[in-house]
Amino acid sequence: MKVLIIGSGGREHALTWKIAQSPRVEQIFVAPGNGGTSSLATNIPIPASDISGLVKFARQEQIDLTIVGPDDCLAAGVADAFEDADLRIFGPKKETARLESSKAFAKDFMKRHGIPTAESWEFDDSMKAHAWCRNASYPLVVKADGLALGKGVIIAQNPLEAAMAIHQCMDLAAFGPAGKKIIIEEFLEGPECSIHAIIDGSGYLAFPDARDHKRAYDGDLGPNTGGMGTISPSGTLDGALWQRVHEEILKPFVAGLRADNIAFRGMLFPGLMLTKDGPKVLEFNCRFGDPETQVLLRRLDSDLLDLLEAALEDRVTEQTPQWSDKAACCVVMASGGYPGPYKTGNPIRGLAEALSKLDVVVFHAGTKVRDEDTLTSGGRVLGVTSLGDCLPSAKETAYAGVARISFEGCQFRTDIGALRDNP
Repeated sequence: MKVLIIGSGGREHALTWKIAQSPRVEQIFVAPGNGGTSSLATNIPIPASDISGLVKFARQEQIDLTIVGPDDCLAAGVADAFEDADLRIFGPKKETARLESSKAFAKDFMKRHGIPTAESWEFDDSMKAHAWCRNASYPLVVKADGLALGKGVIIAQNPLEAAMAIHQCMDLAAFGPAGKKIIIEEFLEGPECSIHAIIDGSGYLAFPDARDHKRAYDGDLGPNTGGMGTISPSGTLDGALWQRVHEEILKPFVAGLRADNIAFRGMLFPGLMLTKDGPKVLEFNCRFGDPETQVLLRRLDSDLLDLLEAALEDRVTEQTPQWSDKAACCVVMASGGYPGPYKTGNPIRGLAEALSKLDVVVFHAGTKVRDEDTLTSGGRVLGVTSLGDCLPSAKETAYAGVARISFEGCQFRTDIGALRDNP
């Protein structure tokens, strides 16, 4: 079987790493890929945004299955284009991907189908948003409606901060077209966690839970990022809460799809806040998370390809994947300055030593290979990922790997997995 994976980040390297373990896979292509995927697959210099180029390549190479990584690619309609060309692809179509690409659309879906979420208000006029915030209760959360690389969320503690957030999103267009419309939400308190579930016409298959660390600096301080590290399990979602996730979120989600006649074949990745009133959805994502995928696939003992193919054939509820009972930890090593401006092209040292001396898998994100050197090429550069009999053991090994790797300006959090509040 020939497989094409679309994307260039750590998630795509993790998908490549796992798919390569399937005995049924003969060849893997990654478009455009990175310095890590090039050691497992053939990188193809086609941007994820070049949908027609991807379709043409898949036809020429007779690709049997395409797996989509990035959210903006799905929002642009890559699944529609592949299906129109009679090519199999794992990922929802453009209209369905609006559950991620438009927070207003997702909020309306949740409200209509009784899925618990924060109370929210929608604005497409900045003056009306400013006026509303003058008499609001604080704190509040200001969100760009569209896709903003995980950075379009601002917590406002008072009217001045809310005004600055609205101005940044709507007037200055700091997040581009994503901020033309905003959602203002009530502020929810509690620990966060992420869940993944493959959705198809038969129902859903839930993956283990994970916990992302969005803020740039230790102690959950600093600006939001695409994610600075993850653990799985999260340590916050016990059996009773998991049951509530099934009954109050996943089952109503699938029922809502059927009621609205929405076809969804792909990965649902909701971010949750575990409040004193129970789990509430912060946002829907319609693809594999990054860096959640890195820890989840290290724990998956089954063939991922079997699960993805089952979803395309509406058989996902028949699957019984095997998961390791070990804990996983991923520490992201980022370029200095991320998520703001950063330099690229810095040589990365110590990769071979970390891989040879430790039980870690280093998933590349922002890297490229030039001659025999691996260089930085993005904000999030590497995800050092390990397994352990318990979370402290997994963390110790991951940070031992981080200590052996270096590049100029490297930054990372030292507290991944340390903040494990109880709801």
